[in-house]
Amino acid sequence: MIKLAKLTFSTALLMVSIFSISAQTSNLSVPVFENGEAQVIPGFVDSSMWVRHDLWVEAEFDTDGDGKLDRMHVAVTRPQQTDTEGLKLPIIYVSSPYFAGGAPNIDGLFWDVKHELGATPKDHVHPEVVRTGERPIISNSHIKTWVPRGYIVVHSSSPGTGLSQGSPTVGGDNESLAPKAVIDWLCGRIPGYTSIDGDEKIMAYWSTGKVGMTGTSYNGTIPLAAATTGVDGLEAIIPIAPNTSYYHYYRSNGLVRSPGGYLGEDIDVLYEYIHSGDESKRAYNNATVRDTEMKNGMDRITGDYNEFWAGRDYLNDMEPMKAALLMSHGFNDWNVMPEHSYRIYEAAKAKGLPCQIYYHQNGHGGPPPMKMMNRWFTHYLHGVENGVEKDARAWIVRENDKRGNPTAYADYPNPEASDVTLYLSAGAPEAGSLNIEKLNDQGSETLIDNYSFKGSSLAQAEITDHRLMYVTPTLSEDVHISGTPKITVMVSSSKPAANLSVWLVSLPWTEGRRSKITDNIITRGWADPQNHKSITESEPLIPGEFYKVSFDLMPDDQIIPKGQQIGLMIFSSDKEFTLWPAPGTELSIDLDATNIQLPIVGGSESLGKAIK
Repeated sequence: MIKLAKLTFSTALLMVSIFSISAQTSNLSVPVFENGEAQVIPGFVDSSMWVRHDLWVEAEFDTDGDGKLDRMHVAVTRPQQTDTEGLKLPIIYVSSPYFAGGAPNIDGLFWDVKHELGATPKDHVHPEVVRTGERPIISNSHIKTWVPRGYIVVHSSSPGTGLSQGSPTVGGDNESLAPKAVIDWLCGRIPGYTSIDGDEKIMAYWSTGKVGMTGTSYNGTIPLAAATTGVDGLEAIIPIAPNTSYYHYYRSNGLVRSPGGYLGEDIDVLYEYIHSGDESKRAYNNATVRDTEMKNGMDRITGDYNEFWAGRDYLNDMEPMKAALLMSHGFNDWNVMPEHSYRIYEAAKAKGLPCQIYYHQNGHGGPPPMKMMNRWFTHYLHGVENGVEKDARAWIVRENDKRGNPTAYADYPNPEASDVTLYLSAGAPEAGSLNIEKLNDQGSETLIDNYSFKGSSLAQAEITDHRLMYVTPTLSEDVHISGTPKITVMVSSSKPAANLSVWLVSLPWTEGRRSKITDNIITRGWADPQNHKSITESEPLIPGEFYKVSFDLMPDDQIIPKGQQIGLMIFSSDKEFTLWPAPGTELSIDLDATNIQLPIVGGSESLGKAIK
């Protein structure tokens, strides 16, 4: 007799398949796996046979000030076999602040970006947001994908949104503890309740106690938030374009900076937009969260990193995390920028957690291929030994490939990449050169700030006083950049405060030059020269004095084709991202003390061949 402990994987899988065929002939359906992936099961497909119900789970906080612990609204969708046959299944869990919609009247929510740097912003009057309608079924997202494959799908609204009690805090502790409570319920540690204020309890008797989470953007942030609590039962997460630090979302190296496409948005604007919960609690929530904690902590005057922002940075909370991590992001996401995923991936890898990263060349959103997600959840939730933990760590969609066909690499950044330092030589107001060899005694060059010109216009201009441009020779071979470029700028300002913006571009500029990329931006970054010593403390600049400002640009993995030139553009106010001070500030750049380090696959030898 073969003991179960000695069953090989192939024997066990065969037994599961035989049992599944036998079970389906007797109207019992169970999960089935082929090639390490959960398959669609006919007995799980008919949505009319799914069990759907709503309930509330009590969290360990009271953020709406009513003296009672806040309850989170939860919706469950599961195959009928979890009742009729006593089948237990793992969970795919999605939580969001958006399930009840956003603020219907957004006029006036955004801050006016037209004011001087370091000045007190104009009074910001928050409009009254009135909500209408309720959604008893929170969301249908992910249900058609995962229920037919043998999972139960659970959704919950985050605190202060939809039918969940409490207050949104936009990254506060309650937004981590709320999904933790739902997972505690799914694992049988606490009861749920059939109503928002009643005592009738309900338990998740159909759960195996294995939970995976996923979601995009804010919905991708919440899986990470839950994982940082170290909650038992959360086995794996797939965050897609998650916001992992609200400082990095609304600030950049001491600079007040908006996310792409949302000029003038700040953390209090997002709070207002998502605050769709009980209208009777809104005055208390506004007074305690928006008008006290946020108003006192967000600091639109200096842009410094402080305790308020540190408390909303999930990198600071990684120690308890133990869930397996599959991260997904787009290199051209200028809303939630690619650094958000990379910084968490690096930390998870350093902790020894199972982790993979998937990057594509498009913008915001974009999940990994279904095959990758299926293998991830099949292994970590169903316990199938499919070898996913031995797969390549990094999957990069190359420039003209489809998103479902990524190229596997040993890691990200590419292990064959090394930093190559490029130096500047004079050429303003046209373009100077970008060289591997340093040229001395280049002096300094000056630009004049004017927010009215978009960065894309400045990059295409042949002659302009509003930016400085430095370009390599035309590439004779493709150049593969993989990693995080780092720039050091020796800069002086004619005023005590100035914006500093840097773009790395591919020239000549041709709109839509590659099918997956809509412009020629390789990567970019922003910084406040007043924070040249630290992002936690700024100091006014002495006009005319030079300061060394060093910072990272956004991580990237891109192949610049031969025939192009790599251009470094330095300018001041970035019309689509920064504040708009009155034009006229002059920035001077000491060329001898300014350089950029590019992570090049093949290092200096590869780049040298391409630009010789």
